Order: sequence, then C-alpha cells, then structure tokens
Amino acid sequence: MKLETLTNLFEGKEIRSIWNNEEEEYYFSVVDVINALAEPKDPSDYWTTLKRRLVKEEKSELPTNCRKLKMTAQDGKMRTTDTLNTEGIFRLIESIPSKKAEPFKLWLAKLGKERIDEVLDPSITVQRAIDTYRKKGYDEEWILKRIKGIQDRKKLTDVWNEGGVTKEDEYAILTNEIYKEWSGMTAKEYKDFKGLKKESLRDNMSDLEMMLADIGELATREIAKKQKPIGLEENKVIAKSGGKIANITRKELENEIGENIITNNNLLTKE
Repeated sequence: MKLETLTNLFEGKEIRSIWNNEEEEYYFSVVDVINALAEPKDPSDYWTTLKRRLVKEEKSELPTNCRKLKMTAQDGKMRTTDTLNTEGIFRLIESIPSKKAEPFKLWLAKLGKERIDEVLDPSITVQRAIDTYRKKGYDEEWILKRIKGIQDRKKLTDVWNEGGVTKEDEYAILTNEIYKEWSGMTAKEYKDFKGLKKESLRDNMSDLEMMLADIGELATREIAKKQKPIGLEENKVIAKSGGKIANITRKELENEIGENIITNNNLLTKE
C-alpha cells in the first residue's frame, strides 16, 4: 500500500490516505476527515461517540466497515487508525453535522440525480464522456475511437453473456487472458507498468496499443460467435486465441517499425 496525504480536499486540512494497489481503492483516515469537518477538541473521542450513535440509533454498518491500517501519526511513528474507502467516507460526511460538509452533501445529491438521469436517457452518459475527454485534451478522432471501443466492448460482453459468463470478475478473467497473450501482462500489471491507479488503462494507451487491445477483443468476439463456447473455461481458450491474433499483429508491426509498441507512457499530464 502507498501512503499519501491530501491537503486540498477540506480547506487545506491534512487528510492521510493509503492507496491499496490490489483493490485499486483509496482508504482515508476517519479522524482526519472528522477533524477537518467538525474541528472537535479530540477527533478520536468524537469518532468513538459517533460510532456508538451510528450503531445504536441508526443501525449503521459504517463502523464495522472500517479497516484498521497503519499511518504516520503526528509524532512520526506508524500507528493503527480507522480508515474508510471512498464510499465509506462519503457516508461518514453525511453523518457529521457541519456546514463544511454541505458542499460534499450537495455534490452527492447532484451525483445521484445525474445517475438517475443517465438511467432514463443513456445518451447523457455518452455525451458526458465525450465532454470529459474534450476537457482532458483528447482530440476528436481519439474520442471517436474510444467511444467505438466502449461499444465494441459491450458487444463482447454480450457474447460472453450468451455463453454463460455473466459476472464482472469473470469478464476480468477473460480480459486478462486476452491481454496476457498480446502484451505479456494482465490488465492490472499493465496499469502498474504505466504508473496508473484508478485511471482507465484504455484512456492511457497510445493509438497502437489501443489498436492491439481492440484487435484482441474483436477477434475473441468473432471466434466466440462461431464456436459458441459455454462457461468460463471454454471462453478462456477463445480469449487466448483472440489475444494471440493481436500478438501476431504486434510482432509484425514492431518488426516493421523497429520499436516496441508497448511502453510505460501514460496520458496523465493531459489537461
């Protein structure tokens, strides 16, 4: 896990956090968030009282969802403290009566409304993605390729679904089989190689890397449509075949251009 400190989240107050690389999730210090919002004399005592109220009066599971992790204390020593992931911290914020929490509560309400709007009109989601990519500096051609890639990915998962593969973790397993064949890495290892955390791997690929990812998934989809595999194991065989086709393309192209297509470059600097 990687220790980090955020100072721009709550008016400059220090919020200690830990990045869990395996879960791809941040964990934040509960007492730091409480100190930033409520500014009590003793954040630890405040948290102890709040936990009792949450459990007794609201039957909340929030306290039991805490994870005890070691963080650097003010004395410079590593000490165990209660932490919550992003979802848990948002729930904590809602439980603290503080004017400073209002902007976050309003943001949560806005986010909820946006999600409902997107369910009623999915095109909003697409337009929001396009607008976000534009703000990040991606050109129109790249955005069109990315949106098409998202559509193609949905077609692939539909084919997997027809073959009895319906769970997200199973989709991830099959995706890893494709990636390993053409890149030599799982998607998670690929993200680590590029120095990414929660950021999208596809959003940080070069045009050629994205092309290989697309070829692997498109080939997998078409082979699966013809051979109609059933279950995870049969689909893993097909996924490997699709990845091998992308790898053949990679090797031929690298031989022509004389350089490795896969690099640790990312696009995090785009604004």
